[in-house]
Amino acid sequence: MKTVILAGGLGTRLSEETILRPKPMVEIGGLPILCHIMNIYASHGYSEFIVALGYKGDFVKDYFINFYAVNNDLSIDLKTGKVTVHHGRQPGWTVHLVDTGVATDTGGRINRTKPWVGDETFMLTYGDAVGNIDVRALTAFHKSHGKLATVTAVRPPARFGGMAFDGDRVSEFIEKPSTGEGWINGGFFVLEPGIFDYLGSDHLIWEREPLERLARDG
Repeated sequence: MKTVILAGGLGTRLSEETILRPKPMVEIGGLPILCHIMNIYASHGYSEFIVALGYKGDFVKDYFINFYAVNNDLSIDLKTGKVTVHHGRQPGWTVHLVDTGVATDTGGRINRTKPWVGDETFMLTYGDAVGNIDVRALTAFHKSHGKLATVTAVRPPARFGGMAFDGDRVSEFIEKPSTGEGWINGGFFVLEPGIFDYLGSDHLIWEREPLERLARDG
């Protein structure tokens, strides 16, 4: 099963880093966020990725073209120009790097990956979606329900702490709980190719009309 990773946004909330590189290529522990995401899926046996590029997409292409040189030791014969790569990191991944346009919205990016997805069930996530997710359990849940789309749901972090009163006296300050009320999109999807019927325009935002229509249609 293939995994589509949306990696074309401007990353404005991390602008101090994304002036130079796309957000998925910001490093955590010496490794781009994008590679951490791929490791999540690969650890569950899913190792074919379709990366939907946009803003600074060439940065991502350059990284993967030079993946072995960047992540391994090299011996270089300066006389002949021969380069020997001493393999230290050899992930068995297949990575398709697909230009989906700089100004395209999330729904449009997904739609542009249709030729790469084909007529198979596929997974979808965002280029900053790092989490503790059991991908195999997610795909099994999806298959058991027979729906077009499955999405992970998480509790949002609480925004504020609280206070307790005894009359008009503050008796206790209460730390904000680790989770708030309700559920939000956790960013990991399993989808059937039928979802492309809900897409079309480059300017569709996946999280709005397409998901809202899918929810209404059950």
